[in-house]
Amino acid sequence: MLNNVLLLIVDTAISLITLVLLARFFMQWQRVSFRNQIGQFVVTATDWVVRPLRRVVPGLFGLDMASLLPAWAFQTLMVVFEILIRGVALGGDGAGIALGVLGLGLVEMLRMMVYLVFGVVLISAVLSWVSPHAPAAALFDALAAPFLRPFRRVVPTISNVDLSPLVLLLVLQILLMVLGGMRNSFAPLLFGL
Repeated sequence: MLNNVLLLIVDTAISLITLVLLARFFMQWQRVSFRNQIGQFVVTATDWVVRPLRRVVPGLFGLDMASLLPAWAFQTLMVVFEILIRGVALGGDGAGIALGVLGLGLVEMLRMMVYLVFGVVLISAVLSWVSPHAPAAALFDALAAPFLRPFRRVVPTISNVDLSPLVLLLVLQILLMVLGGMRNSFAPLLFGL
């Protein structure tokens, strides 16, 4: 019981840090302004890890790897913590276990990316209906636009209602199912099967 509570607390904290790091990554990738409350929160919450890493981790093709790599590292640490707290007996060799843990950390980071895009698209769609001129509406629209653009080319609007967010959310749900299946593919590396 106590282990589950501890796991919940640590998972919540690490997931929040990962989501904010990924938000910074997406905002920089899309060149969205950080001169708003959400942008300032993201920068303030992540500067402690991103600024020192920028000295040693260069960007790659315009992508901020100093924001992406710590997100992966935090998710990998969460995988290690969960294995330790649950007392899972690992049976593979050292390299296989390390590869399995890193792979699981990557899958978990990708899952968090999908959840972030899911939330951004959902908030953007709701704001476009409820309060399209809200200060945050432009931010969420700018973040959601690149993900919605391919679907907007294919999905027609019906009576001025954009259905592309619904299609994208369905695709994201399918992607979450695929990522869930990928988790199981690392079991042979961890358990020596």
